[in-house]
Amino acid sequence: MRKSMIATAVLGMSVASTSFAATQIEWWHAMGGANGEKLNEIVKEFNDSQSKYEVDPVFKGTYTETMTSAIAAFRAHKQPAIVQVFEVGTATMMAAKGAIYPVYELMKDTKTGFDPKAYLSSVTGYYSDVKGNMLSMPFNSSTPVLYYNKEMFKKAGISAPPKTWEEVETVSKKLLASGAKCGFTTGWQSWVQLENLSARHNVPFASNDDGFTGLDTKLLFNGPLQVMHITKMREWQKSGIFSYGGRRSDSAPKFYSQQCGMYTGSSSAYGGMTRNAKFDFGVSSLPYWASEVKQPDNTIIGGASLWVLQGKDKAQYKAAAAFLQFLSTPKIQAEWHQFTGYLPITHAAYDLTKKEGFYQSHPGTEAAVIQMTATQPTVNSRGLRLGNFVQIRDVINGALESVWSGKETPQAALDTAVKRGDVLLRKFEKAHN
Repeated sequence: MRKSMIATAVLGMSVASTSFAATQIEWWHAMGGANGEKLNEIVKEFNDSQSKYEVDPVFKGTYTETMTSAIAAFRAHKQPAIVQVFEVGTATMMAAKGAIYPVYELMKDTKTGFDPKAYLSSVTGYYSDVKGNMLSMPFNSSTPVLYYNKEMFKKAGISAPPKTWEEVETVSKKLLASGAKCGFTTGWQSWVQLENLSARHNVPFASNDDGFTGLDTKLLFNGPLQVMHITKMREWQKSGIFSYGGRRSDSAPKFYSQQCGMYTGSSSAYGGMTRNAKFDFGVSSLPYWASEVKQPDNTIIGGASLWVLQGKDKAQYKAAAAFLQFLSTPKIQAEWHQFTGYLPITHAAYDLTKKEGFYQSHPGTEAAVIQMTATQPTVNSRGLRLGNFVQIRDVINGALESVWSGKETPQAALDTAVKRGDVLLRKFEKAHN
């Protein structure tokens, strides 16, 4: 009798603990280093804030590795509830209609508070369909800015950072005259020097509104503006004004070591700057050609967004919705923005950061947000939605390197890159029609 009572009690405790167990979901991401540690802190804060849901953050390597792993896992029916995908994978995710659960539908179906107007339109536009519905949730969005060495500027007698590319040339000559090895270097050359160049000057990078309105898209980045800019950069490469350092952020050490007085790169490089630059540096907006536009348009975003995948149960989707809502709160977004240099994705997070005095105590850190919000995005400045974009960027990088090395003229190199890129677009179109 006693054994029976004990067994019943144990069984009751087991049932009780099972019924009150938190619903668990996995979030696969590509955030390593300090940003990855911060991400884990945020997840822990969510898990500790309530007892209904538990998010397990899983680092899966690079952006490419994370997306590839998620696609393979989906085919094997072992996918996570949420996956972080970089911006160049957006078209691929959108085309996988049976695999994704659009965020706007998720929030509606789970009756989770969600106001699309609360988010920065220049950020969310990239991840929305033609009707303006958000398909994924922006998390770590960045945009290119100009970093400059205040000490080298002072030595060269330069009082302010350049606003235009014409001024970049003038400032660079002064830096070289004062002993600098180069005027400026750049990270992510395709993203900064072609993709954002086009957006900043309201010039199409591709047809179909930069790929937003159809899969039969053709590349257009071999036009007069782009050829002029790359031609000028080739001249600057020869004279020492510009120094090439690699396809990604490989050139940042040229700035850290004070070889170059300026660096055009991601706003999210701010954290790395504070750790690696042993000098006083400033942040300013990405330059534009004054000869081409009186008022530049917004730059476009990089970084990544969070996609919810199909194949989970209702409880898990409620967990996913609650977590995405938590990530969008002003406190969390402001905290993430201030720590990493990524953009705040909501107006409230931006306002909170201003209220806390962060921009006053960290001059220049507001440059990226102002740059993204000063103008209404046009069809040429809301972003690029291209299939096989990872491979297209590789093609562009190869073309630009052939220009820097003197093997090809800017026009010939960009013409070839457009032809090769169009082949990749036709392959994507054929696979998704």
